[in-house]
Amino acid sequence: MSHNPQNPYAKATGAYDTNAQAHAGSQREMEGRILLKSNKQLQAVLDNWDNRAKDQLEDALNYNRQIWMLFYDTALENKDGGRPNDLRSNIVNLANFIFKRELDILADPKPQKIDILLNINREIAAGLMVNNQAAAPPTSSDTQQQPTKSTTDISG
Repeated sequence: MSHNPQNPYAKATGAYDTNAQAHAGSQREMEGRILLKSNKQLQAVLDNWDNRAKDQLEDALNYNRQIWMLFYDTALENKDGGRPNDLRSNIVNLANFIFKRELDILADPKPQKIDILLNINREIAAGLMVNNQAAAPPTSSDTQQQPTKSTTDISG
């Protein structure tokens, strides 16, 4: 990307792009971090259950649902993404469970109902991040596909 040296915004954009690419990590790590961010929001709701803001629970559940909708859509639509059918099926089933649980929470809010969402997000995030670290040393495209397949154990 060429930048006009006279344009300070172009220079800033270029610096941001370079920094983001150097520090963003992999797609899997980013997904894990997003799940942990959702957990932080859900935990904040739990920590302040009796004094939470009116829309705080709904907002936290909405954010979590958006994440899982992306996972769900990707599992359904991306058949050639290197994920085996059993993993894709497990993601869809887990997302369906999460969607139903969120509806149950909204219909009858109780703090103990949120624990399962926290546990699922935490376990999936840990698996994404651990497998990402294990995937770092291989250099061939064949071995980079293998960590994705090993996630079957954590999502089932």
